Amino acid sequence: MLSLIRIRNYAVIDELELEFGSGLSVLTGETGAGKSILVDALGLALGDRADANTVRKGKERAEICVTFDCPDSHPALAWLGEHELDEEQACMIRRTISAEGRSRAFINNQPVTLQDLRNLGASLVEIHGQHAHQSLLQKANQRRILDFHGKHQPLLESVRQLFESWQKLKAELDDSRRGIESREEQLELLRNQEKTLLTLSLEDGEVNQLQKEHGRVANIENLATGINQSLEKLYEGEIGSAHALITNSQHILQPLAELDPELKENFALLNSVEIDIREIATGLSRYRDQLDMDPQRLEWIEARIAKIRELARRYKVEEVQLETLLTTVTERIQEIEQADASLTNLENSVGSAADLYRKAAEELSKARKKSAASLEKNVSSQLKDLGLPHGQFCAALTQKTNEYVDANGLDQVEFQVSLNPGQPLGPLDQMASGGELSRISLALEVVGTGERTVTTMVFDEVDAGIGGSVAEIVGRRLEKIGVNRQVLCVTHLAQVASQGQHHYRVSKLTDGKTSITKVRLLAGKERLEELSRMLGGIEITDRTRAHAAEMMARSSK
Repeated sequence: MLSLIRIRNYAVIDELELEFGSGLSVLTGETGAGKSILVDALGLALGDRADANTVRKGKERAEICVTFDCPDSHPALAWLGEHELDEEQACMIRRTISAEGRSRAFINNQPVTLQDLRNLGASLVEIHGQHAHQSLLQKANQRRILDFHGKHQPLLESVRQLFESWQKLKAELDDSRRGIESREEQLELLRNQEKTLLTLSLEDGEVNQLQKEHGRVANIENLATGINQSLEKLYEGEIGSAHALITNSQHILQPLAELDPELKENFALLNSVEIDIREIATGLSRYRDQLDMDPQRLEWIEARIAKIRELARRYKVEEVQLETLLTTVTERIQEIEQADASLTNLENSVGSAADLYRKAAEELSKARKKSAASLEKNVSSQLKDLGLPHGQFCAALTQKTNEYVDANGLDQVEFQVSLNPGQPLGPLDQMASGGELSRISLALEVVGTGERTVTTMVFDEVDAGIGGSVAEIVGRRLEKIGVNRQVLCVTHLAQVASQGQHHYRVSKLTDGKTSITKVRLLAGKERLEELSRMLGGIEITDRTRAHAAEMMARSSK
């Protein structure tokens, strides 16, 4: 609730600080004293457009500061937390306007935008008056009021969830459809690629094998000459080959080893070397025998390697990666074909989701029609009690076209009224004045349709054009709302003011050159005198005071 408002250099207010409590607080005073200026100042703190002309003459800037105390579950605390502006459970809003017209805004001493003020203020205060936030005129709020009245929240939440599921699937379907043309082009390229790779018929390990074979076949003459020379030196030469020298050495060392056992180890090593030479020679001979001078084989190898390199460059892969590319391409083709096949399944899923949404939305529409009838009857009855004897209230429902359905269902809700005999029903903003709109808001609150998250309500001009018993009824209705919510009411009528738990008198003082507005919390005799002033004329009589005292006593009961 609103706990404190401080105003400096704003219009006729020099400096003012007011504390507010729960329940119904009334503000009274002579015409022109500045009662509505307090409401305007509060609206400014909540994001209304600033005007340099409101800065008190001769001052550099005006400043309005308001403080709210919010319970744990209040949505304002969640908003503050999301924007990193939270400071325990306090919510302090400050707005300054310079004489040049510049405006600055702060929440918990942190600079913010005017839109931030409006967003936060919407969850803190509901102002009803000629120059205030009249959210009742917004069709979205009218729909919320109807849903609150009908207790549609569980059904509305189901509709919202089904709408979100439908839209998510629809977005996936749209993405899939947009990709069909590109997928067809990609599929054609992949199939050509697959055909080329199948024709190439590259086997695992073939690239490395071809490179090895090419190295051998391309240099076969050099290999053959070198092998022959190596064999001649190693084994085949009868004189001077390594094998011949080793053999001669064996013949010499064998009898010596028999004479001296210490030579046996050396003789054994020499035998091992002779065996190794023979094995090496055998291997080289076998390799030489396999060398085949086949120019056609070389030509074929070089052509195949050239083809592999060409395709590797075309597909932008390493040559060895061509061996597995066919598998990759085939798998991608299957994915695309399956994606096309799943498009039909996705279309069916979207259709099913749309049907589920529409079924739930139609159920919500039926519930709204039923609640609208109840709301119309109850509010129309309240309007008659609140001084609008010919008042008729209608919660008109029209169905949105398919392209405009949303998470709130199929219905467009518009509150309409007729306040005079023979007058057709029409939208609130066209048919109701500021005071009449305040009473319509009051009727809605009494019926129990308001947004309960907003804990402070301000009524300005709610008593315009009424008096007598109707005024007392209005006061009682305001007091009733004040049981669960903080209510501030600017009033000219004693019948309304007498119902308040807190009574503030607004007065204007002047020295002939300048004027200032002061506000005083009244109690006891001071309050009695103020109610008497509101009831009486030029002279306040004992009878007038007795009447005022009777009002206070009746209100206290």
